[in-house]
Parts: sequence; C-alpha cells; structure tokens
Amino acid sequence: MNNLCIRTARTLLVMLLGLLLVACSEPEEQQKSLGPVAFHDSDECHVCGMIISDFPGPKGQAVDNSAVKKFCSAAEMFGWWLQPENRIGTATLYVHDMGRSEWAKPDDSHLIDASSAFYVIGLADSGLKGAMGAVLASFADEQAAQKLAAIHGARVLRFDEIDQGVLQQAAAMQPAGMH
Repeated sequence: MNNLCIRTARTLLVMLLGLLLVACSEPEEQQKSLGPVAFHDSDECHVCGMIISDFPGPKGQAVDNSAVKKFCSAAEMFGWWLQPENRIGTATLYVHDMGRSEWAKPDDSHLIDASSAFYVIGLADSGLKGAMGAVLASFADEQAAQKLAAIHGARVLRFDEIDQGVLQQAAAMQPAGMH
C-alpha cells in the first residue's frame, strides 16, 4: 500500500510540473516579431487599393500576427484604425519618421511606432503632396514636427488627438485635385 501511495504521488507531481510548464510558456504566435516591414513597388493601399509607391509623403502600416496592412499615407492608416472594428485587434501601427526621410520617397529604415509619433496637420498650403485626403507629416522628434508646423502655420498633434473629425477637417482644407 505504501508503494502505491508513493507512485501515485510521483505521478501527480509529474503531471503538476507538466501543467506548470505549459501554463508558463508563451504561445509561439506571441513570440513573433511585430516590427515594421518594407514597402514594395507593387504594394497596394489596404483602404483604397492604389499603388502606395505612386505617392510621396509618409506611409502607414498595421502589423499583427496574421497580416500586414499597408496604407498610402499616414492619414489613410488613421482612417482605417479609427474604425471600431479595427481597434479591437492587436496590430502595431507604424509611420515614416519624416525628420529622417525625404518627402518624395520616405526611407523604410525609418519607420516608427505611430502611437509615439508627433503629427503635423494643416499642411494644405505647404506644397507637400500626399495621397488622397489629409496630408499628415509624422515625426519621432517633437522639435522637428514643431519646426515644420511653424514654417507652414500648421499644428502638431499626438496620436490620441487625431480622430475622424480632425482628418475630415484637414482633408477639406486640401486644394482641389491635390493627391
């Protein structure tokens, strides 16, 4: 009877240790990198279907475990993100740092976390062109954003300050036919 109790106790201990190991390990999906990815000449905007490389200015992307959604502008990315059904996911958003990129062809090695960026909005009279709708310039550095805003009489906003109303107002200020 004593040997039976010892074997049962050992079996229970092994099972308990196995359960603890399973509970403590992270699923493989969560260990995947959610970093930004490069844009390619054939990439189409997730929202409008246009070829992303046809437009100057900062682009956006949403990266999660299942897919990468690319956008022809930071404003298009915001328009998508602000839809309630898209905010429930686990996507990480990225935009180009225009303090370290050329407007005509942003450098993919300077993609930054969109939630920590500074956005210059109100660039309608700046001559800086982008895709359809509002033109948003994204920056990692607040001083660089403030400098561009001061030159063009624009303003600087943080990620959480941008909503559909802000995007619509900025798009309405764009000159007709400006893409």
